[in-house]
Amino acid sequence: MASRIPTMKLLSLVLSSFVIVQIALASDPDVLSDFLVPANQNNVGGGFFTYTGMRVLVNQSTFPANFTILKASMVEFPALNGQSVSYAVLQYPASSLNPPHTHPRAAELLFLVDGSLEVGFVDTTNKLFTQSLQAGDMFIFPKGLVHYQYNADPNNPPIAISSFGSANAGTVSLPKTLFATSIDDTILAKSFETDVSTIQALKAGLAS
Repeated sequence: MASRIPTMKLLSLVLSSFVIVQIALASDPDVLSDFLVPANQNNVGGGFFTYTGMRVLVNQSTFPANFTILKASMVEFPALNGQSVSYAVLQYPASSLNPPHTHPRAAELLFLVDGSLEVGFVDTTNKLFTQSLQAGDMFIFPKGLVHYQYNADPNNPPIAISSFGSANAGTVSLPKTLFATSIDDTILAKSFETDVSTIQALKAGLAS
């Protein structure tokens, strides 16, 4: 007859598993104070909790010529440290692309303010999910999954706002990570089942 796990021990295992799951799901650790202040700052006022980096959007007279991201993460806005939130404004000129990338520490919730946008992500079973967004739509890119955004409209430049469940979601760009680092050409050629000259051509294209 199989031995039974004592009730208290089983309860302890369940509770421990719940804690582990919560830790795994959390993007940023909880802080033990109201907010975190950089070590080089002793006194802070309202200005510390204010970020003015987005004012350029209000006074912007022309749309950027290239895909542009304005970020408000803990790097640009230190008051976000420990608050598990960050923000980005994305501007897509005609026929521009935000290449396939991931955010290892947070999901991304995108709100399309103006224009139209083609978006998609790939899950861990290699299934592709795509959607055509119109102004006013929202789309969620799950945490850590490869995703992209593409403006297929040759005439109208859309603008979107993204929020993240981490003060520092991180970005891993697949083209740059694979072809603009020091990964050996032979390793990449074998991984993509191609030849070294093709890999070198891809690297040269990104370098330019």
